[in-house]
Amino acid sequence: MTNRTALDRVLHFFENVSLQSVKDIAELYDADAYFKDPFNEVRGQANIIHIFEHMFKQVDAPRFIIKQSILQDADAFIVWNFEFKMRGTKQLQTIHGSSHVRFNTAGKVAYHRDYWDAAEELYEKIPVLGNLMRFIKRKARG
Repeated sequence: MTNRTALDRVLHFFENVSLQSVKDIAELYDADAYFKDPFNEVRGQANIIHIFEHMFKQVDAPRFIIKQSILQDADAFIVWNFEFKMRGTKQLQTIHGSSHVRFNTAGKVAYHRDYWDAAEELYEKIPVLGNLMRFIKRKARG
């Protein structure tokens, strides 16, 4: 499998992710794959599957919108928007982020690291915590 084909498979997975399709991570990720985001740092398919299953328990209507992807050799950089609704609300939230993905020689994801600002993209949108985060940000700027 080429790295282009592997990336296309990963992009398709994220654009169509559902609670039922989370099990497909076992086909896309190496058994010992590394995953890191602002809240998690794990190794192994079972742990990565657990993170995605947990996502469906925490938020309603989660959806990734792929904005851009760049592939160079075995490394890919993916720019995305993650849309969701907090449980019990109707307001759509969006997190802007990116992922660095590295494929092994079998075309499976061996490394996946997400980059996004949890303070700006999530904490500042929570009513009381958001006020505190904006206050801290203003103070830090001087």
